[in-house]
Amino acid sequence: MHVAFFLLLGASLVRFLIRHEWEDRGLWIVALSVALAALYLLGPVLGTRATPGRIAWLCTVVAVWVVLVVLAPSFAWCAVPLFYTGLRTLPARAALVLVTLLTAFVVFAQVQLSHGGWDPNLIVAPPAVAAIATGVFVHADRQAARQRALIDDLIRTRRELAAIERREGTLAERQRLSMEIHDTLAQGLSSQQMLLQAADRTWDGDPATARRHVRTAESIAERNLAEARRFVHDLAPADLAEGGGLEQALRGLAERESAAFRVDGTPVPLPDRAQSALLRIAQGALANIREHAGATSAALTLTYLDDQVVLDVADDGSGFDPSAARDGGVRGHGLPAMRVRARQLGGTLTVESTPGEGTVLSAAIPLAPPVEARP
Repeated sequence: MHVAFFLLLGASLVRFLIRHEWEDRGLWIVALSVALAALYLLGPVLGTRATPGRIAWLCTVVAVWVVLVVLAPSFAWCAVPLFYTGLRTLPARAALVLVTLLTAFVVFAQVQLSHGGWDPNLIVAPPAVAAIATGVFVHADRQAARQRALIDDLIRTRRELAAIERREGTLAERQRLSMEIHDTLAQGLSSQQMLLQAADRTWDGDPATARRHVRTAESIAERNLAEARRFVHDLAPADLAEGGGLEQALRGLAERESAAFRVDGTPVPLPDRAQSALLRIAQGALANIREHAGATSAALTLTYLDDQVVLDVADDGSGFDPSAARDGGVRGHGLPAMRVRARQLGGTLTVESTPGEGTVLSAAIPLAPPVEARP
């Protein structure tokens, strides 16, 4: 539609210059044509919503066009793109009033161009074109509204199904863990308690039996410790549980999220807690990018320094105000949870972001706990 407007404007100007000798109004026609083109170029900058600035711009464009049509009727058909501009910008009734006004000026221009000759098409054609243009726009707008409503319903349904699946998964995991704990750790602790109570009763009268009970309780405690370690291993992130290490886990996460991944520095072994925390932070950051940032690209960078390991997650999305997130704003629980993970390991989490300019999240974890000075 923008291309059509400039083509019609250029064709109208060329027609005027070819058919009319250069005179005083010729300079005005050229100047008004340039002004109209410049004003029209401002339209996309102001958006499509009916803001006061957008409405003032539209009124100015229509006013310049009306003056052009009065001076040179050949500019009349530039009204067709203006039909759609008005229909997209104004409320329905105001848009119809504008279309009627533009159509009246087109009819006036066509009558002027006929040089007094009567032709019913001059009266019928412009309203017919305006009616067709309006009907096409209204139909397309309704179709788009129905599609938007359908897409919103699908997205809402998908989110509800995902939430249900998460709840069901959480309940199933809780049930599994409760059964595991009951069948292993709880039973073992109960057996230890009974054996130690029996050892206490026979300690003075039968020391050998008491010691045997204590050794049996010690054996049960060893097995329970092994079970507890197995639980901890099972609860670790699945990517780390596969045994590939943090770098492989982050690389796999980046591939799944269509993000870039890079490692800087010389890799060193990290404690399991540090690997798990950094992976969880990366997962949370990429989830925020996917759900809130509207980014076209993201990148993970794992940097090994002399005294710490740093994970940077950057995106080119919409950005946000970090101070609002620190004050408990609309960003939810993701960032506070990441800060807690980093703080538990003696690290820090920093966020650099500006609305409209993307976000850089940086988590720094010390490689070794600081040595306390002795008095």
